[in-house]
Amino acid sequence: MPKPIDNLVTSLTYTEFERLVRDYVSDLGQPLKDFEVTHNDKIPTADGTYQIDVKATFEALGCDFLVLIECKHYKEPIKREKVQILNDKLRSIGAQKGIIFSTSTFQAGAIQYAEAHGIALIHVIEGRYTYVTKGQEKQDYNPPPWADIPKYVGVFRFNVNETGDRYFESYLSKNYMEDLAFFLFGKTT
Repeated sequence: MPKPIDNLVTSLTYTEFERLVRDYVSDLGQPLKDFEVTHNDKIPTADGTYQIDVKATFEALGCDFLVLIECKHYKEPIKREKVQILNDKLRSIGAQKGIIFSTSTFQAGAIQYAEAHGIALIHVIEGRYTYVTKGQEKQDYNPPPWADIPKYVGVFRFNVNETGDRYFESYLSKNYMEDLAFFLFGKTT
């Protein structure tokens, strides 16, 4: 059985993965004013047109906000360059926040760059890998039906202190998105 952090979500197609992310974000922002989520959007700018996997817009404090979300359905860990590309899109388009959802882990350089530029990285795994039992035997990642474990869960890592030597991992699922809401909006919705 693979370790949870190495689990790849291969049962989803790329489009299904993007729609899963879109649905997560849609549920997250419902209480916000003028909240709208679009999938596979094209945004024209002075330096060209950018394709965005998921785009979220909303109004807060009388201002319009834009969040760009990239979905990476990869088998290999995400490299720093992918995070740099999203950061370039954020600057060119004028978005306030960026998030990368991935079916694979992130390389150390990608994590370091994302933290320095305020970009959230979320590793999507099968929910069954969050079910843990005590015992001396090998871990069984097949939870009983009564456990009500979501099919997919996002692992959201963020630093506890400025040096980055302490961090916290939060499991995000359809009804448990508070930590991502705090990243995006500064408060839970």
